[in-house]
Amino acid sequence: MRVVGVIPARWAALRLPGKSLVEICGKPLIHWVVERVQQAKRLDDVLVATDDSRILESVTSLGCKAVMTSVDHMSGTDRIAEAVSDIDCSVVVNIQGDEPLIDPDLIDDLVELMLGRDDWDMATAATPITGEDELGNPSVVKVVCNERGGAMYFSRSMIPSVRDSHCEVEDLHLRHLGIYAYKAEFLARFVAAQASPAEIAEKLEQLRALHIGGRIRVLKVAAGGIGVDTPEDVKYAEEALRKAGLAG
Repeated sequence: MRVVGVIPARWAALRLPGKSLVEICGKPLIHWVVERVQQAKRLDDVLVATDDSRILESVTSLGCKAVMTSVDHMSGTDRIAEAVSDIDCSVVVNIQGDEPLIDPDLIDDLVELMLGRDDWDMATAATPITGEDELGNPSVVKVVCNERGGAMYFSRSMIPSVRDSHCEVEDLHLRHLGIYAYKAEFLARFVAAQASPAEIAEKLEQLRALHIGGRIRVLKVAAGGIGVDTPEDVKYAEEALRKAGLAG
């Protein structure tokens, strides 16, 4: 069962255009991501799906495969679906192109959830929310799961809502992390489906997967990574890389 890891990287990021090539501790952000992803043991191939020749050239200079995709894609999922459309594979992993500290072990764990099992169509990850500021932040996506770890709903609002102030439940609120592993056949079905009403309202494409009956396994992890979405995030990413001993 062939497993392909795809890193979508578009040029026109809203808050930080061209962020894939923004230098983090002396090298482009996308290079940090590629090098971390290549450490995953369960990926048979790694490629970057981009809409810009500058990103493609930078990635290929690193020795990683890259493919040009349409500039019209509305999501990273649509972009990776195009990138793997001619590749014979069983599992596709969608890895964010703006997380220089992505955990290779997490990638492997998500692949394990997909291989040899028929009870899940997708797998993703979440981490407990501990700060009140995150609960009210619409940029922090929350997820509620059932007893099997299957996703019930994703939202930018605080879910579950807490009616009584004295309510204390361990790990009640989970922050969704933007990494996905898909069965290849479900990915094709997913991108062919129309956006659901909830997806349009929340601007969360994973709600389309739930709308069409997709079974999404949520793997709970201790901590999330660091994403680079704004110029201010560059400093935090550099500090985190140095703290992890990955940069001088």
